[in-house]
Amino acid sequence: MKAILALVVALLAATIAWAAFTPVTPDSREAVYVIPKGTWERRMAGEKLDILPQEIRLVLGVRDILVLRNQDNVPQQFGPVLIMPGQSFTMPFRQASTYQFACSLHVSGQLIVRVEPSPAPGWERLRWRIAGMGSRMAWL
Repeated sequence: MKAILALVVALLAATIAWAAFTPVTPDSREAVYVIPKGTWERRMAGEKLDILPQEIRLVLGVRDILVLRNQDNVPQQFGPVLIMPGQSFTMPFRQASTYQFACSLHVSGQLIVRVEPSPAPGWERLRWRIAGMGSRMAWL
C-alpha cells in the first residue's frame, strides 16, 4: 500500500512540475472569430446575437493573433477597419494591455481585447494552466 501511495505522489509531483515548467506551445496562435452570413439581417430583425464576446482575452506567445472573418453580406467595422464581405482581418498583438475598439457587431458599439502577458515558468504558469483548464485545455 505504501508503494502505491508513493507512486501516486511521485506521479502527481511529476505532473505538477510538467505543468509549471513546460513551455506553452499552441497549435495556432490565432483566435479566429467568424461573422456568419445573415448576421446583419438577423440583427435588423431584432435578434440578439453573440457573434463576438464583449471581451476577448488573448495571451502573448500563446494566442495573440486576432482573426475576424466576415462571411456576412455586409461590411463590418472593427476599429478603423472596414471588413468587407468575404474578407478576413488579422491583427497580431505584441504588447500586453487592454484595447478598446469600435465594433459594429455589438449594441454598445465597443469591443474590448484584453491581452495578458505570457505566464512565466513556475507557479505563475501552473496557476495559469489550472485557471484555464476549461477554456484553454487545447493550449496545454
